[in-house]
Amino acid sequence: MNFIFLGPPGAGKGTLAAQVSEEYGIPQISTGDIFRENIKNQTELGKKVKAILDSGGLVSDEVVLEIVEDRLKKDDCKNGFILDGFPRTIPQAEAFEKLGIDVKVVNFEVDNDLIIARLSNRRVCKNCKANYNVKFMPPKVEGKCDKCGGELFTREDDKLESITHRLEVYRKETEPLIEFYKKLGKITDIDSARDSSLVLVDFKKLFPITLKLSSSV
Repeated sequence: MNFIFLGPPGAGKGTLAAQVSEEYGIPQISTGDIFRENIKNQTELGKKVKAILDSGGLVSDEVVLEIVEDRLKKDDCKNGFILDGFPRTIPQAEAFEKLGIDVKVVNFEVDNDLIIARLSNRRVCKNCKANYNVKFMPPKVEGKCDKCGGELFTREDDKLESITHRLEVYRKETEPLIEFYKKLGKITDIDSARDSSLVLVDFKKLFPITLKLSSSV
């Protein structure tokens, strides 16, 4: 199965994407990771993106789509994938639809107060990038990662001013995608205000793994 995860920052998309990736055996794909991988490996696409970013420009929808399309051709996407962070705009969604890939769109519903509580209390490991929340899911030892012992820190974009700005950008640019996919009959809403383990249970009921397994036979 192929999925697009939609929702504001702090809605729990990344957490559920990691769980679904493991349970369903499909890759979690974010445009940010693709950019970094291509730049690191100095691919032609990576060189193109690096030149744009180095000049202070914004990566165009056409280049973003080209990079995503290239990533989806890799062998690990044969049985499905999860797109987290793409598409972000209506033009990106329209262009992606033209590729003719069948996707199920999952919309993560959560209110702003909980988003702010989640993000402002989030801590990230400097080494392995594991996520914690000092209020909802604290590490066993304060300031230390449970997995690798690395130092935990607060990302710049998890500070209150940045969170408010990110939510404004989401409401303006990305939220219209919900209506776009509703009109196409592709969207499923999921209540992500609860613990991630409960959200995963609901997700598996909505999208049984057996469907994925039977489709790959």
